Parts: sequence; structure tokens; C-alpha cells
Amino acid sequence: MTDAQLLERITLNPQVMTGKPVIRGTRLTVEYMLNLLAQGTTVTEILTEYDGLTHDDIRACCLFAARALENTTFMPLVAETT
Repeated sequence: MTDAQLLERITLNPQVMTGKPVIRGTRLTVEYMLNLLAQGTTVTEILTEYDGLTHDDIRACCLFAARALENTTFMPLVAETT
């Protein structure tokens, strides 16, 4: 599956979840999916919990986030100690 095909799985609609990017046909936000993964939830656990989701939906969330961050500059969240 190409990047373009994966990204078609993510939609933005001001009428759904206040316009946050969601997996097409759901109210599951990209942010929520990434938080699940960051907390250690496995892809298998997510797919078991949310009937109808696919591995490609999870991949689409990760790709969307990566693309959204490509041209972003960040400030450190905490001061580095030396």
C-alpha cells in the first residue's frame, strides 16, 4: 500500500471529533491511537478491542503523525541537565 493510499484512511471533518484527524469511518482519533501505542498497547490488542480496524489503519495513523511533524520545530519539554 502506498503512502497516499494509507493517508486516505485519515480524514478531517469539523463535524467529527471537532475536526481532529480520525480513522475514516470511525471516531477514533490519530492522537488516541498514538497514545495507546505510546502507553505500550500492542497493535494486536488495539485490533482486538476495535472491531473493523486493520493494521493499515494503525500504519496510517503513524504515517499521518510523521508527515504532520516533518516541518515542525520543537522546544524541549523539560530543561536538559548537564
